[in-house]
Amino acid sequence: QVQLAESGGGSVQTGGSLRVSCEASEFIYSSFTMAWFRQFPGKEREGIAAIDHGGTTVYADTMKGRVTISKDNAKKTLDLQMNSLKPEDTAMYYCAASSHPIAARIGASSARNLYGFWGKGTQVTVSS
Repeated sequence: QVQLAESGGGSVQTGGSLRVSCEASEFIYSSFTMAWFRQFPGKEREGIAAIDHGGTTVYADTMKGRVTISKDNAKKTLDLQMNSLKPEDTAMYYCAASSHPIAARIGASSARNLYGFWGKGTQVTVSS
C-alpha cells in the first residue's frame, strides 16, 4: 500500500517557481508530522521544511524564505511551493512522514532519522 506519493517535479529556469505535492494516506495525513527533504547525488537527504497535524511549520535555513510548506485538506496533500529557484536546488525531492512531534531543527542531519515513511521522490531540475 502506497502511503506517500510525490508529484509536480520537473524542469524550470533559474528564478522560476515550482510546486511539488505529496498525496498521503488518510491516516498519515491526519496524524503524522510531514516534511519535505531533498537529496543531491552522493549526499544524504537534507530537510527543507516540516508541518505537523496542527499546522505548525518549521523551515531549514537552506531554502528558508524561498519555500512554503502547506497542507491541502481537501486533497489530502502536502505541498511545497518553491520560488526563486537556483541551479543548486537541482535534486530529488522527497515527502516524508513521522510519528514523532515536529522537531525544530528540520535541517539537522539527524532529522531524517525521525521519519519512517518516505515517498519515492520527484526530480526537480533548475537550469541556468
